[in-house]
Amino acid sequence: MMDSVQKRSFYSPLIPFPSLEIRMRKILVSVVCLLFFLTPTISYSAPMKFKDEVGREVSIPFPPKRIVSLAPNITEILFSLGLDEEVVGVSIHCNYPDKVKNRVRVGSYINIDFERVISLKPDLILATGAGNPREVVEKLETLGFPTYVIFPKKFDDVLRSIRHIGQVVGKEREAFPLAESMNLRREKIVERTRSLPRPKVFLQIGESPIVTVGRGSFGDNLIHLAGGENIAGMDREMYPRLGIEEILKRSPEVLLVSSMNPRGDYERVLREWKRWKMIPAVKEGRIHLIDSDLIDRPSPRIIEGLETMARWIHPERFKKPIQP
Repeated sequence: MMDSVQKRSFYSPLIPFPSLEIRMRKILVSVVCLLFFLTPTISYSAPMKFKDEVGREVSIPFPPKRIVSLAPNITEILFSLGLDEEVVGVSIHCNYPDKVKNRVRVGSYINIDFERVISLKPDLILATGAGNPREVVEKLETLGFPTYVIFPKKFDDVLRSIRHIGQVVGKEREAFPLAESMNLRREKIVERTRSLPRPKVFLQIGESPIVTVGRGSFGDNLIHLAGGENIAGMDREMYPRLGIEEILKRSPEVLLVSSMNPRGDYERVLREWKRWKMIPAVKEGRIHLIDSDLIDRPSPRIIEGLETMARWIHPERFKKPIQP
């Protein structure tokens, strides 16, 4: 096909032998074609500037083709947006969805394997202000890797982070409907419990010592949205420690135990709580184990955690699950 095109363009049957100019033009065309087929295809993308959730301006090749995630919630958001191939590296804490198992691990929240990150040649790194230290982000930037930081602190912020990530990775059409769907489910949960009394709720996230969630924490926000009253909601500390005497004094009516420790023996934890019959939650059999990944990760699955919590706090209003 190329030969026939060249003959029609540069060869005339009226001239028995091509002139020097025509021969030079044919040689030039041949060289260009050869370079085209031998040179690997590279997709160049123009950088776009974004302001991340801690106020930093980040210039990102758009859309990014090789992404590293430094937190489990970020990884879940990326996969929920359909970025299966683009995610090339994740943190050691990432365990969902199953596809993440074959991704390269680049370290923990704090201890990043910078050499491994460099080997992956990412054009975007996504970090969280809730776990990745500032010095880690600054070093990644120094190494030449655009690093965008999200920092969700409550349910509404999760929706915002999903939208922001969708914008920086070129997946707005997927991100905005996902955030809106979560918002509608949240509104239905709040509406079902709006007129009901708020049972007193204790959420345990640590065993020895007993640690719960205080004012300004994710857990406190979820308990409120689910129609409950956090017994530690007025504590100044975000994650206060409460002794058993103080818990007895505050008399929780619903007791939730988060499976935060992957090595924890939670059957034993539940048995120990059942000994305290004077606690209303224990007396009424309202002790529940909840998957920590559903309530402490600001990811799309946080809506499942919220609905689970609301069903245990107000079982009379959640006999049927809310349709996504």
